[in-house]
Amino acid sequence: MTQTVSLPLWAFVLVVLFAAVTFASHFLFPSVRWFFRKRAERVIAQLNERLQRPIEPFKLARRYDMIQRLIYDPEVTQAIVEHARKEQIPENVAFEKARRYAREIVPGFSATAYFSIGIRLARWLSKSLYRIKLGTFDRKRLEEIDPDAAVIFVINHRSNMDYVLVTYLAANAGALSYAVGEWARVWPLSAIIRAMGAYFIRRKSRGALYRKVLARYVQMATRGGVSQAVFPEGGLSLDGLLAKPRMGLLNYVVEDFDADAREVIFVPVAVNYDRVLEDTILIAADRSGTRKFKPPFTNVFRRVMRHVGLRITRRFRGFGVASVSFGEPLELSKFHADGVHDLTEQIANELMKRIAEVMPVVGVPLVSRHLLQASPMMRSDLEASVSQSLIFLKEHKLPAPNRSVQDVVDDALSRLLARKLIVESEAGIAVTELGQDILSFYANSIAHHFDAGAANSGTVSALAE
Repeated sequence: MTQTVSLPLWAFVLVVLFAAVTFASHFLFPSVRWFFRKRAERVIAQLNERLQRPIEPFKLARRYDMIQRLIYDPEVTQAIVEHARKEQIPENVAFEKARRYAREIVPGFSATAYFSIGIRLARWLSKSLYRIKLGTFDRKRLEEIDPDAAVIFVINHRSNMDYVLVTYLAANAGALSYAVGEWARVWPLSAIIRAMGAYFIRRKSRGALYRKVLARYVQMATRGGVSQAVFPEGGLSLDGLLAKPRMGLLNYVVEDFDADAREVIFVPVAVNYDRVLEDTILIAADRSGTRKFKPPFTNVFRRVMRHVGLRITRRFRGFGVASVSFGEPLELSKFHADGVHDLTEQIANELMKRIAEVMPVVGVPLVSRHLLQASPMMRSDLEASVSQSLIFLKEHKLPAPNRSVQDVVDDALSRLLARKLIVESEAGIAVTELGQDILSFYANSIAHHFDAGAANSGTVSALAE
């Protein structure tokens, strides 16, 4: 027992390494996990004291546990069996496919990442790029929402800044869970987005197994009271107009709804900008007739570096106003229809109508609309025309700029002139060939407030009552 044993150096290193791993796995790692778990619980308890809607236990569950719960759900299990029979493959192969879908969808929410990093980054980015303005916002009505209800913010999709802007403005309400497209499934962006509580979806997937896994996750999250944010248009607006709603995610919520278990409340949110960061890319995609738009890396890099240069030299003046309005909440239990599809369609159309009603009117879209109607136009005539529109908006209680007519016109014109979308001469202000499509893109975002068709459909008249 006391004899000396000689070992090669490599063998000694392996022995020490195995001993260190054993010690760490049995003693060190559990202690470290316990320390961080306790610390996280204290942080969450402090956050819940100041949040209007405390963070739900469902959202705090471990990602591994949620994946296991999802793939062993009875409905998912049945879908696995049907998929295996249809594709004539072993059930264990179909099961692994479902597991892969679940791992792709389920987020790994981190309260520390969301509130310590995400919210601060969203606040800084929003305020550094835009002047944030609230349009229609009934604080009292939103505060009266049942705290036990599952709240789903339904937002029109103008820009990828929508995620950032709404996250910042809803910071005091609670943690939002977004449905994010496949564009963000790249490392390390995917890990960051998952930590923020977002879940990934394949918008064009037609597989029954995938749809069932996604549906069950959305339904579990809704039943768990998770506050969610969805974009019913299914993608960014390519022409500035509100698109017809796609009913996929909404349908998942409606078909699993149980008023006795938990109410579901939809909150319409309308977002509009003086400058959409991706406007030229979206317009080019609309012109080409395809939604596949991937800007060249060199173009993106050049724009980012130019922006950094403007900030360093303090010549960056911002992208104007970004305005957000909150519409009248919609309670799912108050809607009835013969079938799930009809009910979903009814709710989706009503939500889009409420979004349209509270769509903020900001300077660039308003001025763009008038310049497209009569170009060239003298500045004095433009101010008079914009003044009439502002009077119309206020009379009909529509979200309008709260600045003077001259400020609205001067600010919008300076931005359009800087981008060479308009030219000003003795003959007046004229839209350039480059500016035709871009000004139309912005004018379309508020066209429904003024068009005779909108008034006939009740969008304007309903607000005037």
